[in-house]
Amino acid sequence: MPWPHAAASSRRQPGHLHGRAWGELRLPALPRPRRPSLAAVGLLAVLGLLLGSGDCHLQTPCQIQKCTADFVSLTSHLNSALEGFDLEFCKALRAYSACTYRNSKVCRGNLVYHSAVLGISDLMNQRNCSKDGPSSSTNPEVTHDPCNYSDHTKAREHQRGEKTPTTYLFCGLFGDPHLRTFKDHFQTCKVEGAWPLIDNNYLSVQVTNVPVVPGSSATATKKITIIFKSYQDCTDQKVYQAVTDDLPASFVDGTTTGGDGHTKNLQIVEKVTGKYVEMHARYIATTVYIRQLGYYLTLAIRMPQELVMAYEESQDLQLCVNGCPSGERIDDGGHLPLPVMGQLFPQGGAAHPWSAYTLETATTKCNEKMMVKDIYFYSCVFDLLTTGDANFTTAAHSALKDVEALHPKKEHWHIFPSSGGCHLRVPCCHYRTSFFLQKAEQLQQNPRRLIKQLSFLRTNSFFAPLCLEAYETCLQRLRWN
Repeated sequence: MPWPHAAASSRRQPGHLHGRAWGELRLPALPRPRRPSLAAVGLLAVLGLLLGSGDCHLQTPCQIQKCTADFVSLTSHLNSALEGFDLEFCKALRAYSACTYRNSKVCRGNLVYHSAVLGISDLMNQRNCSKDGPSSSTNPEVTHDPCNYSDHTKAREHQRGEKTPTTYLFCGLFGDPHLRTFKDHFQTCKVEGAWPLIDNNYLSVQVTNVPVVPGSSATATKKITIIFKSYQDCTDQKVYQAVTDDLPASFVDGTTTGGDGHTKNLQIVEKVTGKYVEMHARYIATTVYIRQLGYYLTLAIRMPQELVMAYEESQDLQLCVNGCPSGERIDDGGHLPLPVMGQLFPQGGAAHPWSAYTLETATTKCNEKMMVKDIYFYSCVFDLLTTGDANFTTAAHSALKDVEALHPKKEHWHIFPSSGGCHLRVPCCHYRTSFFLQKAEQLQQNPRRLIKQLSFLRTNSFFAPLCLEAYETCLQRLRWN
């Protein structure tokens, strides 16, 4: 299966080293130290790489810049203090010399070329290198580990003669569930049943969600299935499956690694028995975290962008890539609707008890673990009011910790709701006052409690001023009644 480098190449950003006009710099003459020194090597490399964008761009057949890049690649890892340095260095010099000889005609009149030839001669004299003898391979990429994604990208950079940093993306799922896509969009969805989070040429991830509270559209994840697809000689296909109360530290075939067993191209690491596992796939530079918190599972994943986007048109239903379908969204453009204030969830016949959190107590509870009022904090409040399950507080906190561990850009760790409306849209604001009043009339058994909660909303800076008018109307109507 070929690496999808063509697509990644088309998204290359401007501003790389090769695009600078280095040809205007004036370089000092190459030194001639008494004793062999690597100073000349550095100057020789600079000579080829700094001036390479000058004449060579005008004479495209001249490959002196590639000759220099090959030499740098062959010698950059050598240590002059170690035995065998001179042998390997001389082999690299002979390969460099042979490359310049092959380009002697097309590079005639090229200042960089002639300077390189003189520099090679100086270095060979300093190291007492003979002109005849073995030379290093001019294709050092063949020595790279094909099952190490980092080595593979370095080899590709060497072949192209340019450096393109790998872009990593993050996706996470936790709570009711709340989804953070690869594009850093935050959504709260229903998505009951089995749904694909990721489905590309290298990896498939599917989650199964079940209702949390009878009568509510909120769901949570009780099953996660991951398929690491076979890739060359790096790994056979491996399937991992976790369900509530069964978070194994092995794949379904009983193994814990993929590959030959020595290099561990794919491995599972158990961090907390039955509660937290990590999966590391070095051949695709992908990391997966799975946790069980309370009755439900959470997932976080980091993967290179070029691999994330390596999928067919028929594989476009991927929640991590494209988000939840509009019909499955609970949030309204990132704003989370709260349950009716003061409503108690039904008791009896439930799988687990629900406590009667109010907005004030839920806010206090979430504030114990999360001090920043970002979307993870608001998700915690939403989950407590929806389910009454305090484990969702830990789930939101752990989800943020996974972001800090896996998300490549620190400045994007926290997502804040837009300031144009309520951070958490209670029905009084989200569904308009009339809807709230209709629901409030069902709570006649404790109107004072409802009034107290509304007074808290009105005075707490936690909410945007946009909602205050609706709160005031609610209070007045309730007092009149």
